[in-house]
Amino acid sequence: MTQTGTPASSAPPDPPAPPDLPGVRTPLRPAWVEVDLAAIRDNARLLAEEAAPARLCAVVKAGGYGHGAVPVAQAALDGGAAWLAVALVEEGRELRAAGIDAPVLLLSEPTPSSMADVVALRLTPTIYTTAGLDALAAAAADSPTPYPVHVKIDTGMHRVGAAPEAAVALAAAVASGARPGLVLEGFWTHFAVSDETDNPYTDGQLDRFDAALADLARAGVAPGIRHAANSAGALWHPRSRYDLVRCGISLYGLSPSAAGTERAAVSRLRPAMSVKARVSYVKEVAAGERLSYGLRYRLAADSVVATVPLGYADGVTRSLSARGGQVLIGGRRRAIAGTVTMDQITVDCGPGAGVGCGDEVVFLGRQGDEVLTAWEWAERTGTIAYEVVCGISGRVPRVYLDGAGRDPGGPV
Repeated sequence: MTQTGTPASSAPPDPPAPPDLPGVRTPLRPAWVEVDLAAIRDNARLLAEEAAPARLCAVVKAGGYGHGAVPVAQAALDGGAAWLAVALVEEGRELRAAGIDAPVLLLSEPTPSSMADVVALRLTPTIYTTAGLDALAAAAADSPTPYPVHVKIDTGMHRVGAAPEAAVALAAAVASGARPGLVLEGFWTHFAVSDETDNPYTDGQLDRFDAALADLARAGVAPGIRHAANSAGALWHPRSRYDLVRCGISLYGLSPSAAGTERAAVSRLRPAMSVKARVSYVKEVAAGERLSYGLRYRLAADSVVATVPLGYADGVTRSLSARGGQVLIGGRRRAIAGTVTMDQITVDCGPGAGVGCGDEVVFLGRQGDEVLTAWEWAERTGTIAYEVVCGISGRVPRVYLDGAGRDPGGPV
């Protein structure tokens, strides 16, 4: 095997810090996520306009789908969102600690032991059991004003939510005043297959939801805010918009399905996340040599091989290299060569490639005329774009841009 360029026996030079990313300095590892907050604001504005007169609830659970919950929440509110939604009480606490005062919906029923924190943080709980309702009533007993409740009905996804008759009974119990200190503020459901626009199951769920609303009306119960639509519902099922739409993946500029990227409204969304690094080491490796753990990748010709400091601990899955995954270097697609390791990948840049230490590497995003999308990555690895962006780990610093290259907050 022959090697030229950077000698294997000497340390490679420190790659230069990205000049347009204030605060990302050596000796930090040259790898980062860029989050375009202007894209978040614009996406929120587009979704709010598309769903009007329904209001927009921006779903910022799971660290804002990997983008950063607090910056995304503020950008979404600036773009026209009226509500925020999270999965966990801890996620609501993070928003409140950052000074965000907007309504925050908890998408699953909190545990009874956490209801005191729910009330202290002024989070809006979803309820679908009598035990949960009783625990909330006890926690809110000293609330100076009636504490809001959203009841969730299971219309066919069968994950969480009360069966239709039970959901109507829970809502009626709140409205009756049987548990003083509570007020019915909302009644909602969630879709199972709304991203499959030709699947009639979504209409069946809406029929069951409408039937429950009719039962409430016959009982003299006002449901408050009615909501059913997730991103796919808001974009592709106008009937589902009701009073509020809960948009997660579309807020981040991504389609709810791989097949929907060119559908109406989705094509106007802008992906907010780019994942980048810089080449940390370069060598020329002879034809026939094999690369990385397991020696599964064989070079067909003498080639320039670049090492890049992102690996599976950062969310670059091992399956990506096994399924023909690529990165962008110098505006060209280059193959991930060999098994993804915990902290690094190797890239087959081709014979005589003019690639050097410090060159920018794009895993997600645009470089020149080429673009790598979360849905491309997902389809290669048999998953969905949601998992790709949520999977970029917290050890990769996030850098927040405002769309003009300025960093308003630096890496976190």
